[in-house]
Amino acid sequence: MELTASTRPDVVLMDIRVPAMDGIEATRRITASPQNDYTRILILTTFDLDEYVFSALRAGAGGFLLKDTPPGDLLNAIRVIAAGNLHVSLATAKTRVSRLLAKLGARDRAQLVIVAYETGLIRPSLRRPPAK
Repeated sequence: MELTASTRPDVVLMDIRVPAMDGIEATRRITASPQNDYTRILILTTFDLDEYVFSALRAGAGGFLLKDTPPGDLLNAIRVIAAGNLHVSLATAKTRVSRLLAKLGARDRAQLVIVAYETGLIRPSLRRPPAK
């Protein structure tokens, strides 16, 4: 965290497990500091756990990749994160959707949308589509 404050990098590759504190807490502290406004964090780890993904993103990470990600995909993710965009690989997205379907007992993505509305996770937009 001190090195990030003094060097002000564009992107930090953060592991979930780092000395002294976990990478999620370090991410939270780095992103909370006003002097790190332009520093983005990409979590790179061996742990493919939903809890880590959600916690890392809530803490301010711009993305989450596994350490076995091919080098070209890692470089692309670094570029995307540096640009300030959230990136989730297609494989990660498919895995998350599959896990949500299983956990919620939903048959398909449409049912996931229904669950999101019923639980208040999302609300209908009051905007109307433009007239043709």
